[in-house]
Amino acid sequence: MNRIIVITGASAGIGAAIARELGRRGDSLVLAARTVDGLQRVAFEVGSPAHVVTADVTRRADVDRIRDEALRVFGHVDVWINNAGRGIVRPALELTDEDVDEMIAVNVKSALYGMQAITPHFIERGRGHVINVSSFLGRVPVATPRSAYNAAKAALNALTANVRVDLKRTHPEVYVSLVMPGLVSTDFAKNARGSTGPMPAAAIGSPMKPQTPEEVAAIIADVIDRPAAEVYTNPASAALAARYFDDISRFEEEALARS
Repeated sequence: MNRIIVITGASAGIGAAIARELGRRGDSLVLAARTVDGLQRVAFEVGSPAHVVTADVTRRADVDRIRDEALRVFGHVDVWINNAGRGIVRPALELTDEDVDEMIAVNVKSALYGMQAITPHFIERGRGHVINVSSFLGRVPVATPRSAYNAAKAALNALTANVRVDLKRTHPEVYVSLVMPGLVSTDFAKNARGSTGPMPAAAIGSPMKPQTPEEVAAIIADVIDRPAAEVYTNPASAALAARYFDDISRFEEEALARS
C-alpha cells in the first residue's frame, strides 16, 4: 500500500529509522527537520518517493508549511507522525524558565501544532491517523534528571488522549495513537539540553534493555497498519508502568533502596 506519511524529527534517530522502515514498505514520505543535510541523507536511503521540508516544528507557521508542502506534492496525507523531541539533564529543582520553555515547545507544542494542522484535512477526508511519539518517562519517573522532559511528555500523553476521545465521538476513522519508547540506542541522550554525554544505563533504574531505533520503527509501522490507542515499544515498559501506578509509594521506596 502506498500511503502518504509525514514524519517530523526525521533527520536522525527514531525518525530516520521510521522513514527507512516505511520506505521499505513502499510508502511515500514527507520528511521534516531543521537539518537539511540529515534529511537529504535519509531521503536518499528510504528507497521510495520522499519530499524534504526544512522546518522548525516549534514554530506554528513552519508546521503549517510542512502540511502545505505535503498536500502540494502528494495531494493528500494519510498519516502524520509527530516524532520531534529533545531531552534534558537537569533536576527539577534546578530548572530554569528557559529549560521548561524549550521542553514544552519541542515536546508538546510541536505535536499540538501538528495535530491542529493536519486534523481538519483528515476530517474532510473522513479518515487519517495521527501518531505522537512520547516516552515511557512520561509515565514512570525512573530517570529523574530528565525532569522537564518527563513532564512535557506527560502533558503530550494527556493532550493525545483528549484529542483521541474528541475525534472518536464524531470521526471514528480518524485515529490518534500514542507510542511510548523506553531506552533507545540513539544520540538522544548526548544531544539533550545540559548533557555532558550519554546517560549511563544504571541511571535509568529499570530492567529495560535498550531497543534499537529500527525495533521502535517496526512497532510504529505496525501501529499504522493496526491503529491502537497506546503502545509501549519495550516489552518491560507496560508491566513496569502497571507496577508504578498500582502502588506508587512502594515503587519509589524500592527505587530508592536500589540507588
